[in-house]
Amino acid sequence: MELLLFIIGLLILLFLIDRISNKILGVEKKKLSETSGKNVDRWGGITTLILFLITQWFGITNESDTLRMSYWMTYLAFLFGFQAIMEYIFIKESRQYISTIILLIMVLLIVYNIDYYPFKD
Repeated sequence: MELLLFIIGLLILLFLIDRISNKILGVEKKKLSETSGKNVDRWGGITTLILFLITQWFGITNESDTLRMSYWMTYLAFLFGFQAIMEYIFIKESRQYISTIILLIMVLLIVYNIDYYPFKD
């Protein structure tokens, strides 16, 4: 139950950060699937997921919390970083990439500062 509440709380926090940053920047959300970068975005996401799943094998076997945290931070940085780069290239005029970078920074700060893992035991 604690894990579910923790995840729901984090998702709500990230949703609010995204909405507030979009409102401050005056960003109107656009989808990358509606641009010419549709295939690049799709293949980049698939490649990132495959690399994550392949390297997950090595991340699970190690008992180090620091290594596990670094693994998740690296994956999230690649995922959000790729998304921000695609938004910068294909929908630059909306400045949506700035909102994605803000969300990336907040996610990395949250993952780095989690001292209590409710899902650890």
